[in-house]
Amino acid sequence: MNRFYNTLNQELYPRLPTSFQNLACTLGGWMRYRSRFSAHFHRTLGDWLAHPNRSVDELHELQRSRLDSMLLAARDNVAYYRDLARPSQKKDPVQAMAETLSEIPPLEKRAYRDQPYAFMSRKALRPRLYAAQTSGTTGTALPLWHSPETLAEEYATVWRMRQQVGAGVDDPYLSFAGQMIVPFEQETPPFWRTNYYAGQTLFSIYHMTPKNLRAYVDAVHTAPARYVQGYPSSIHLVARALLEEGRPLPKGKLAGVFTSSESLLAFQRETIEKAFGAPIRDRYGVSEFAVSMTQCDEGRLHVDMEFCIVEVEVAEETEEYETGPLLITGLSHDATPMFRYRIGDVGTRAKKPCPCGRAGDSFLEVDGRIEDYVLTPDGRLVGRMDHVFKEQLEVAEAQILQRDTSEVEVLIVPRDNYNESSQRSVIREIRSRLGGEIGIRIRLVGAIAREPNGKFRAVKSEVGRNAP
Repeated sequence: MNRFYNTLNQELYPRLPTSFQNLACTLGGWMRYRSRFSAHFHRTLGDWLAHPNRSVDELHELQRSRLDSMLLAARDNVAYYRDLARPSQKKDPVQAMAETLSEIPPLEKRAYRDQPYAFMSRKALRPRLYAAQTSGTTGTALPLWHSPETLAEEYATVWRMRQQVGAGVDDPYLSFAGQMIVPFEQETPPFWRTNYYAGQTLFSIYHMTPKNLRAYVDAVHTAPARYVQGYPSSIHLVARALLEEGRPLPKGKLAGVFTSSESLLAFQRETIEKAFGAPIRDRYGVSEFAVSMTQCDEGRLHVDMEFCIVEVEVAEETEEYETGPLLITGLSHDATPMFRYRIGDVGTRAKKPCPCGRAGDSFLEVDGRIEDYVLTPDGRLVGRMDHVFKEQLEVAEAQILQRDTSEVEVLIVPRDNYNESSQRSVIREIRSRLGGEIGIRIRLVGAIAREPNGKFRAVKSEVGRNAP
């Protein structure tokens, strides 16, 4: 079904007049609103907001209860986890969780990728599940499924943070994300579309040439909005244009700017807050619905402990913090549970309580995704090109390299079923984002090198660096 809708979007949507594209965005917005803001969402958010001062002991008890329930259900209903040991019977919740988790080997992405259906619960009703894919940090397409309740609880973590700065679920907003909502061939404004149902103005991140950014500046000033959400790299480009034009938004017009999906860099934060006249609140989450961290006034990322457990495989430690790869366990992901999932990101957990007063685990930083832009021959800076590989199940890993504006080289680690049709599909997806002028060279390789810190970068560009 997803492939059918994707084909429909690729073939029909670009041919529609702008007014009908707005209606299509509105229909999609209505469907998303209904799925995200369900009765379960409002119950969950209401409960969390009613107990803002839960102690760390209460949070650990809640985590322990949810972990035990998830584990017992997985033993009975999930093929991959049928041999799990029973939960620890220790009274202390911290000791019990440590003992329970120590009996579960870390879950590698390869194990999930090789047998995704082995992770699906027999109790999950397939027609109720939402299907998705993620490119992950290695360009690896992973098929994913989640229940409406999991989606609702993740959005409860999002809106607990957003309401703290004065944003509301029904407020109008601006978004800068990866949807292909404006045909690439379009050369004149508007480079945005409208979801009338949710009051959302969706900006294309694929049309941001220096000339076009003037239109973005005008639209940011005129579109109704109480907040901004999206990729920090794309929001930063618009923020820089606002300042260069001498037209920052007046302070207080927006409640906040909410970033996710990429690592928020210090220079981006400074420019965005100055240009939009509002504080940034960053969030760390993943498509696997296995972790959520939300930022406070002090800049720390707080683990949403009702939703997940985060472990650190300690590689460096001081009196102030511990740093290492993250293992994440989702406490809401009942359809395809993941225990101790090695997500591929590195985090630095603080050892002392956060000055903001919120109890529980908090992180000083998470070293997640930092990607370069691709710079096209006509001057567009295009981010999040890893989305190209979301539907490419025949690709094990992929990386886009750019040394000049005339061409990109795509390194692909193929799976056994990779063929000419797979390659045409990859090229088509790249063309839909970068246009027809840029050269595309595919190179099949056995492996893709990591950075010195062990991280994988989906895009490396010598001409489109993600820098001030």
